[in-house]
Amino acid sequence: MKGAEIVYLALVLAALVATAIADMPASYDTALNKMNTLNVLCVKNYQAGVVFTESYTDFEHLDKDTTVVSRNLRFEDQLGTNESALDATVNSNVIGRARLSWRSLDTVPNTRGRHKLLGSNAEDLTGVFSINKLIQLWSNSSINGGIIEWLPCI
Repeated sequence: MKGAEIVYLALVLAALVATAIADMPASYDTALNKMNTLNVLCVKNYQAGVVFTESYTDFEHLDKDTTVVSRNLRFEDQLGTNESALDATVNSNVIGRARLSWRSLDTVPNTRGRHKLLGSNAEDLTGVFSINKLIQLWSNSSINGGIIEWLPCI
C-alpha cells in the first residue's frame, strides 16, 4: 500500500509541474535559452597614449588567460625621456565572437592641440578559435610632451 501511495504522489507532483510549465509565457522560455554573454577588458595608459581592448560576445565557451601590464617610467636625464608602456599577453580558447584592438597616440599634441594617431589595429574573430598574442605598446616620447587627456575603448 505504501508503494502505491508514493507512485500516486509522484504522478500528482509531475502533473502539477507540467501544468505550471505549460502556463509560462513563450517569452520566458526564450529569455532563459538565449543568454547574451559578454566579457570585456579595456586598459588605458594616458602617459604612453595607448589603449588596449579585449572583448568576447555571444560565446558558448570561453577559456582565457590575459595579462596586461601598464607602467609609467620617467627618466630625468638630458633627454627627459618618457618610457611609459602597455604590454598585453592574450591566450584564449573561444567558441563565439571576439575582438582584440589597440590604439597608440602621440603624447605630444600638434599645433591644434590634437594628438596624432601613431597606430591602430582591430581584429574581429567569429567561430571556434584559439588566440595566442603578445602586444607591446611603448611611448618613447619626451617627458615634456604631456599626456593624453582622453582615450576611448575601441
